[in-house]
Amino acid sequence: MDVELLSRCAELLYLEAAYLDEKRWSEWLALYTEDAEFWVPAWDEDGQPTADPQSQLSLIYYSNRAGLEDRVWRIQSGLSPASNPPLRTCHLLTNIRLTARADTRLNVSSHWQVQIHRAEKQQTFAYFGFYEHTLRREGQALRIAGKKVTLLNDVVESVLDIYLV
Repeated sequence: MDVELLSRCAELLYLEAAYLDEKRWSEWLALYTEDAEFWVPAWDEDGQPTADPQSQLSLIYYSNRAGLEDRVWRIQSGLSPASNPPLRTCHLLTNIRLTARADTRLNVSSHWQVQIHRAEKQQTFAYFGFYEHTLRREGQALRIAGKKVTLLNDVVESVLDIYLV
């Protein structure tokens, strides 16, 4: 096992979580490659996550970073009812493991939980599940080329958004 490489991967995932919690949107977007796919599959009638975001239902799907940039713009503009008022979050990651390596690509799996607080209603709830990140080496840096979020408790308390998973 390459402990140093796993440590670099984990540090990137921790940084992503911190940027989301701190709403540091520009830094968060900079972690993603231009062609990065962001996907939260839905669950089908057989209790399986959907397998194809192009032909099956997804809870969230962006085929590249431009979609994420548009969503961030809407969040920051205050024009998105789903993001007003903004919810407070705390992302927790565990069981981070390197699952595949090929040339410049790495696959990293982890378990996650997000604690969410809605201040105006004094309401707290949580989402949890599995992450599958595809990381790409670009020079000395690692960037996120794909993120699949399997949401295990998909009864959504609020409108689901990119920073809640």
